[in-house]
Amino acid sequence: MFENKYIQQRIEKANKLRELGYNPYSNHSDRNTTISKFLNVNSDVEKLENQRDENRIYTVAGRIKFFRLMGKAAFLKIEDESGILQIYIARDNLPEGFYNDVFKKTVEVGDIIEVAGYPFVTGKGELSLHVTTFTILTKSISPLPEKYHGIQDKELRYRQRYLDLIMNSEVKKTFHTRSKVISLTRRFFEDKGFLEVETPMMHPIAGGANAKPFVTHHNALGVDRFLRIAPELYLKRCIVGGFEAVFEINRNFRNEGMDATHNPEFTSIEFYWAYKTYKDLIEITKEYFEYLFEHLNLPTILPYGEFKIDFSKFTEIPLITSLSEIGGVPADICEDKDKIIAYMKSQNLDVNEAMNLGQLQGELFDEYVEAKLINPTFITEYPVEISPLARRNDEKTHLTDRFELFIAGKEIANAFSELNDPLDQLERFEGQMAAKDSGDDEAHEMDEDFVNALSYGMAPTAGQGIGIDRLVMMLTNQHSIRDVLLFPAMKPIKHEIDLHADTEEN
Repeated sequence: MFENKYIQQRIEKANKLRELGYNPYSNHSDRNTTISKFLNVNSDVEKLENQRDENRIYTVAGRIKFFRLMGKAAFLKIEDESGILQIYIARDNLPEGFYNDVFKKTVEVGDIIEVAGYPFVTGKGELSLHVTTFTILTKSISPLPEKYHGIQDKELRYRQRYLDLIMNSEVKKTFHTRSKVISLTRRFFEDKGFLEVETPMMHPIAGGANAKPFVTHHNALGVDRFLRIAPELYLKRCIVGGFEAVFEINRNFRNEGMDATHNPEFTSIEFYWAYKTYKDLIEITKEYFEYLFEHLNLPTILPYGEFKIDFSKFTEIPLITSLSEIGGVPADICEDKDKIIAYMKSQNLDVNEAMNLGQLQGELFDEYVEAKLINPTFITEYPVEISPLARRNDEKTHLTDRFELFIAGKEIANAFSELNDPLDQLERFEGQMAAKDSGDDEAHEMDEDFVNALSYGMAPTAGQGIGIDRLVMMLTNQHSIRDVLLFPAMKPIKHEIDLHADTEEN
């Protein structure tokens, strides 16, 4: 595995350290401050006298990112999670022989070190650390990519995210933002009185959304289980049981294609709110975005590729209305199945004539509207046929009290007033089963226990799911979901394929 000659040279240096009595993989550190704290505490550079001050001795640790030898001295730059610091090492400040026999012969870029010393300012005015004690903590045997070019291969960045994080501080910032978004999301809903709950990751029935599931096997029970598509049906069981406001920040799994906005496993928050409607969800969604922007210190207008997204402008429009007003589809065809089929054929679009009216309206929306929704837009009043779990509208019974939130042409959230009529829900499930029998492998499975739960009575409820991954993409100007996932799903490389084949043979 480590045949590369440069790696072999580094392994020899690690062995040299052992011979000299130094452990190249220490399990102890005396670090007493971070680089950012050192820089902040010593920001009064004009008062530094550039000489040892026993009251200002600091111990920091980090990875060497830059190394320049100058005879009897050296300048290094080391980096920890908080920042980067220049350090100055002089031969005569270290134990006799250490500089020439240990430091110069074994230490290089990529190694993790600990240094103690006092602050001083270089002739160029840079606050630095004058080293008095030097310790090797971890010897890096794989050389880092050349800093100027970094990692050009995106596939390598995703497969070896650890290397990407080492080389690119901007990547770290993206994941700091992601962590803050999740933390703020939890705090927002807790402050609103919601209870965080946990529901199963392995389901006996694949439900909660229209998607193809991953299948696993439960050895103890001797049955197959499905990795969670969505927690919806379990969270609504909680509402049936008497909880009035619940949420779950969850990992979901969908055995579908991968592209810039889809990963087989993804993170979302789903929340359910008794005695509320989807209109209330629109308002709390606006509040949620305001809360995020305030606590992340973000301007309300953010760049996203070629777009400028104004997060202060949320609009609402019914799906069928959007087909003509935004998509440019002739208004007189939008509610007639035969006319839609004829129109799609005239536009050279593939059309499945077995689809019902609601499904065809969904196809038109995907083709002509979705990509044009740049500023936050709530698309409302979805057809019943494509909303198997949403409540029918009281006046327009062919439509549901549902919305999806789109930003920069991407769906960010899905919400609706929940269907709580057990007979209507049973009929919808039966319709989904018929669709599955007709070849739709993403159609909903029948969940008799959920229907049974509804039969005991579920209060009027509204529920919503927000995709955390896509939201972070918007907030950090990232255009691939892989850039906001630490370890995205990747196609296997040759040795992984070979290993899988060997496992199957055995």
